[in-house]
Amino acid sequence: MRWVVIVVRLAAEPSRHRVAVWRELRRAGAVSLAPGVWALPATPAFLPVVERARALAERGGGELLALDVTGRDEPSGAALVAAYTDAREAEWAEFVSDCAKFEAELAKEERLGKLTLAELEEEEQSLERLRRWFRDLKVRDVLALPSAISAEQRLKDCAERLEAYANRVYQAAHGFPESQREERP
Repeated sequence: MRWVVIVVRLAAEPSRHRVAVWRELRRAGAVSLAPGVWALPATPAFLPVVERARALAERGGGELLALDVTGRDEPSGAALVAAYTDAREAEWAEFVSDCAKFEAELAKEERLGKLTLAELEEEEQSLERLRRWFRDLKVRDVLALPSAISAEQRLKDCAERLEAYANRVYQAAHGFPESQREERP
């Protein structure tokens, strides 16, 4: 597998420049190999990230070196893949955890009888945030990890759960008595 190793050199102060580069690289899914040294898969999807990070470093009076590399030997290549895999797995786990929180929030609102259009709109925004996050994670997951499949199913479950909640909200908004409302799945 080919990688882009990024070496960032910036003055320690002001720290905002280092933090801006760090955030850009982390947001893109780069893994930190050492202080100021990052790695990304060498795919076209990541080229704009390298250029944005370079611009941020130069704006701070520093420089960024981008090197195309492969592992010199099997253990080195495997270490890069493992570091990248671990980072993606952690992101997928966090995503699935947020899906569970979303579903728990819907259950709580139903339990409390909070079946309002305003609450529905808020929950729709939360689901859209999960969808955007999923798309971002999917772009970074160049290794096509199995966790992505289960995360995608959790996202579908969230959408179905929101649909059931929306039906209850609409029924409540149109004056159906509680006894005539659809029961949640």
